[in-house]
Amino acid sequence: MERPGPLDLPVSRLSIDPAAAPTVSTSHRHGLSLPHWTRTPWAYRLCEGITAGLIYAMVVFSPWAFGTTQEWSIWVMNFAGFALGILLLTKWIIRWRTGYQPSRWGAPSMEDDDDEKRKRQRWSKGITVTLAVLTILVLLYCLVSAVNARAVFHWDTLGFEYHDHYIAWLPHSYDSSSTWFVFWEYLGLALTFWATRDWLLGKTRKERQKERIESEGEPNLVLPRHSNKSWQIPGRLEVLLWILCLNAALLGLEGILQRLDGSGKLLWMVRPRINQEAAGQFGPYAYRGNAAQYYNLVWPICLGFWWTLRQKARRAWTKGVRVGSGPQMLLLPCVVITAACPIISTSRGGAIVAAGGLVSTTVLLLLADRRGHWLARLGIFLLFLVTLGMSTFLGWDQLEDRLKHVFNDDWSGRVQIYENARQMARDFPVLGSGPGTFAPLYQLYRKVGQEWMAQVHDDWLETRITFGWLGFSLVLWLLVTVLLHWRVGTGIESSWVFLCMLWIAVGGCLVHAKYDFPFQIHSVLALFLMHCSLLSCLARKA
Repeated sequence: MERPGPLDLPVSRLSIDPAAAPTVSTSHRHGLSLPHWTRTPWAYRLCEGITAGLIYAMVVFSPWAFGTTQEWSIWVMNFAGFALGILLLTKWIIRWRTGYQPSRWGAPSMEDDDDEKRKRQRWSKGITVTLAVLTILVLLYCLVSAVNARAVFHWDTLGFEYHDHYIAWLPHSYDSSSTWFVFWEYLGLALTFWATRDWLLGKTRKERQKERIESEGEPNLVLPRHSNKSWQIPGRLEVLLWILCLNAALLGLEGILQRLDGSGKLLWMVRPRINQEAAGQFGPYAYRGNAAQYYNLVWPICLGFWWTLRQKARRAWTKGVRVGSGPQMLLLPCVVITAACPIISTSRGGAIVAAGGLVSTTVLLLLADRRGHWLARLGIFLLFLVTLGMSTFLGWDQLEDRLKHVFNDDWSGRVQIYENARQMARDFPVLGSGPGTFAPLYQLYRKVGQEWMAQVHDDWLETRITFGWLGFSLVLWLLVTVLLHWRVGTGIESSWVFLCMLWIAVGGCLVHAKYDFPFQIHSVLALFLMHCSLLSCLARKA
């Protein structure tokens, strides 16, 4: 006999103790109906725990699995995303069946009488709905393109098999198999985005207890002096950032040692088909540019995380704590290693983005700490010098020669690729050739003697080719909506410094995407979308 699942149990058994059944209080003021439960259903807690474990595992697994560039590793991430989607759906059903409303960051409160807060809550709801609709539209665009295929490409014969029955005015694909693969990949990423967002906005048990104590105004509660809630990183986000930063630092250390060893095997295990020399690869990535893109997404977040924990420690009232102590100091070597990796990798685009980011973050932190002690500002400047010195010592010799010819050569053949790709964009202007179809179609546009490329080395142009202006507009709309959330929405109140660090990471990847293909690599795209999920949770201070 099978054990009944959470949804097979009667509603009354979803609470921990029937005698301690949750109490519900509602208020219809301002149109609010906000039940408040004192107990979380055990099935809901189970879903939250499994969701957290899956997210942590995906963050660690994705870069180590050779950058998630192989089909097997992509499907592992896809199935993990599907599992997160099922867990999210289960949590929604539990909320609907039981009436349980979890305590969430930025959720409306019955005590909110501020018109500005209510306005921001309405805007936040509108942005969330817009994000959901755009996500569905992008997935539908891929699905319709795969179902309404114009052709399928056979790699064994290197030829197209055309279909007579397709609707020309609907999105269609010139390689249905490639488009189907992209659809399943994007579906897994979309479910991961929404499951991560829902999980991050939820409060932990300690945070709920603190909220209840503060709302009840317990007389014996003694709050720390100089406490500032706006500087408190939520517990779930803090653990996630610790895992991301420590994992990336360990990954970067492995990449540096592998480069110094001169091994042409990824993780000292596998020799890739392309870039078999150590100079062209870095760590688990067969292409050094992809490695640089991954680290450029990590180190600004790591630096912003350190700054936030540092400000929290400075504002907390504690006795016997020496200056410079605390777990946040462990993040400084993580920043140095991950920020140096893009330069050590000798990727020209990655090094330029990293250098620009280092200058921007240094100026930003100096401005943020302009009223602090001069030793603190000196420490920030020394952090910049140490990172630059380490990266220069380990990677400048090879990078200098490559930078000398950055404007004199054809960018490693990119000029020819761009010429051919622009013609493809003119041939598929509105609906595109179908997601994932650039590689099979490029053979028809390359000239005699030119190499058959799988990527444009310009993700903006490749997206326009494969999605057309219609699909490309949906993607841009999604990105703009995410970036606007902090300004008008509600959620986790964040310091402007941490938000700027997040923008620097996302902006650097978008700039690099103009001259490379970060969004064609699953691990880089997944981390980029995790940053976007975090951006959709953050809000400015009330």
